[in-house]
Amino acid sequence: MNGLPERLVECVPNFSEGRRPEVIDELVTTIRGVPQVWVLDVHSDPDHNRSVVTCVGEPEALVEAMYRAIARAAALINLEEHTGEHPRIGATDVVPFVPLRGVTLADCVHLAHRLGQRVGEELGIPVYLYEAAATRPERQNLAHIRRGEYETLKHAIQTDPERAPDFGPPKLGPAGAVAIGARDILIAFNVYLNTDDVRIAQRIARAVRHANGGLRYVKALGMSVKGQAQVSMNLTNYRRTPIFRAVELIRQEAARYGCVITHTELVGLAPLQALLDVAQWYLQLEDTFSPSRVLEVRVAEVVTGQRPLYAQEE
Repeated sequence: MNGLPERLVECVPNFSEGRRPEVIDELVTTIRGVPQVWVLDVHSDPDHNRSVVTCVGEPEALVEAMYRAIARAAALINLEEHTGEHPRIGATDVVPFVPLRGVTLADCVHLAHRLGQRVGEELGIPVYLYEAAATRPERQNLAHIRRGEYETLKHAIQTDPERAPDFGPPKLGPAGAVAIGARDILIAFNVYLNTDDVRIAQRIARAVRHANGGLRYVKALGMSVKGQAQVSMNLTNYRRTPIFRAVELIRQEAARYGCVITHTELVGLAPLQALLDVAQWYLQLEDTFSPSRVLEVRVAEVVTGQRPLYAQEE
């Protein structure tokens, strides 16, 4: 035992609010109010009008914390008044469970189903199960569930059997719907270009994302953020498609339009190994490089006997 709970799950709820700090603070406080749940990071963006909260906890406690947060978001966020760059279907848009320690992906699927049923029955909010928790093959892809966003789903959920929720009523209120799922670790990473032409970002995103023939394990959208074109990515398997490979492809595609990368942005948290892979590639370190060559990692291993959590994911 290295001081961590025997069973540990990560959860990364995305809330459709990035402009009202008081609302974001209340949602984070709600999550922190459940014992054995720890908030690690909060990333809010006013252009996306979205907040990404990264938290970890023991499985049962995390389910309770997510239920309370979904209920609170429903009371505080009105999708009828919501605008923002990022696609969304609900006040709490997505809630993914991620196995970290002593828990399998199948266990996280069970957590997603339990939470989804409770939210649908007790809160009356439609729930769609996605990724590994999906009950239909097409719903493994979150983009399929979110197509048309809240405005389209508001009508389609009542008329199209294909868009019926897994739990809850086939009707949207101002809190919208929520997608609850189970998945492996995902890295959200944004790349900014030296142009305000969002069409360039959209073309680059199309070239990069797997759905259009780009890199495997990459989802991408082109957006306008702070008056600058942004390629927003989700890297769903950083071991197979590392951050540096996606960034370099964006760099090549941007050059076609006379653009360069001005800076990048990590949304939420990333495993240490993913960042070490970037350092190793760009610094052209030899193959014998390992995480144990990092001072803090080696001190943890030798002095405290602890291993970094990422090493237990492999």
